[in-house]
Amino acid sequence: MFKKGGMKSLLLGCASVGVLLTATVGANAGGFALREQSAYGQGTSFAGIAAGGALSSMFWNPATMTQFRGLTVEGSMSAILPYAKHKNAAGTEVVSNSGEAAVVPSSYISYQFNDRLWLGMAVNAPFGLGVNFPSPWGGTGNFYAQDTNAATYNFNPNIAYKLTDWLSVAVGFQAQYMWVNFQSAQGLAGPNLTLNGTGWGYGFTAGVTITPTASTTLGIGYRSALNNKIDGTLSGGIGASTNGGINTTVNLPDILTIGLRQGITDRLTVMAGYEWSNWSRIGTPAIMRAGGPALGPTGAPITLPFQYEDGHFYSIGAEYKLDPAWTIRAGLGFEKSPIGDRERTPRLPDNDRTWYSAGFSWKPAAMPGLNLDVGYSYIDVKNTPINVVAGNPWFNGVAPYTGSVSTHIHIISIGARYQFGVKEPARVKQAYLK
Repeated sequence: MFKKGGMKSLLLGCASVGVLLTATVGANAGGFALREQSAYGQGTSFAGIAAGGALSSMFWNPATMTQFRGLTVEGSMSAILPYAKHKNAAGTEVVSNSGEAAVVPSSYISYQFNDRLWLGMAVNAPFGLGVNFPSPWGGTGNFYAQDTNAATYNFNPNIAYKLTDWLSVAVGFQAQYMWVNFQSAQGLAGPNLTLNGTGWGYGFTAGVTITPTASTTLGIGYRSALNNKIDGTLSGGIGASTNGGINTTVNLPDILTIGLRQGITDRLTVMAGYEWSNWSRIGTPAIMRAGGPALGPTGAPITLPFQYEDGHFYSIGAEYKLDPAWTIRAGLGFEKSPIGDRERTPRLPDNDRTWYSAGFSWKPAAMPGLNLDVGYSYIDVKNTPINVVAGNPWFNGVAPYTGSVSTHIHIISIGARYQFGVKEPARVKQAYLK
């Protein structure tokens, strides 16, 4: 079915995917979970993304690979531009912007072996964080937020099988490398306590697509939880008891995504989606001495009491095919944050947010297998109170901090999709009257 040399192209494509991630993921993302894995999906607030539409849908649901014949590749880059202004209880600005701009890459490749079997590979950066604070800042706020960076590198091979013309299933494997640099102030001045480490976590992916009619597709995808091990060092502590080799585990969430695509006409398609993220499993990681018990300056354990709730994301969208070359799309989303008023700190001042998205695709006539995608989202985050007082698990028992944060985010995504072997449509010869 496929030309000789297709497997060589697949292997070269997988290698280039790894190079892309290594070359571009150095910038850290302004957020803990990163949904920006598809320029195509960005244009509709990711509505219906688990039901397909582009090869990048396989991040949410690997069974969508069966929608693409032959050898197909896709890559995208998303620029995340966050703005988070902090004010103290008196309403005085204490930090103009704690968010750091980031570039998030994603890459995908799939190969169809026969009428039933597909093999694919996705490489992504699904979790990340980048915040920056002056030192000292905001009086007692200094205790609860200092520079923090985290990045992930996720490698996800998948296999999909078309059971019938209307039902496809898929499973995959996740290997994720994580790097963390977490700083915490020990006073209004002086060195920060710094945790720096790296490590791996492993899991799986699974999905199913159901196509009851030619114009209706339902997709359900699952990404398993990842227990990311972190081995590293703790430095800057008060006394030698807090410095040296350490380890911990960050329990990242499993994610369930449901998507629906419904064709209304041959040009208009509407989409809807829902995503559940099991953030409540992150709990309170304890920092352990390498090969020994938990450690702290007085013998008490050092802990990171995230204690998040589960996250929920709802979205609707539509796309309209203007002509064979141009398609436009738009979407609206609402996200229920996993971070509530009780456990929130200025380090990650997340809150419920509304997504407003738009985008387009261009298919140049000279390259029939190519699609270029552009997506944009404006995220309006609900005004966020900060109350690190008794009852907040991060409260140190001595120095309360109360304030507020105003946040919004711009996201710009560009991407390209290419399906090998697509032939240019035959040109119609014009007849001229003499």
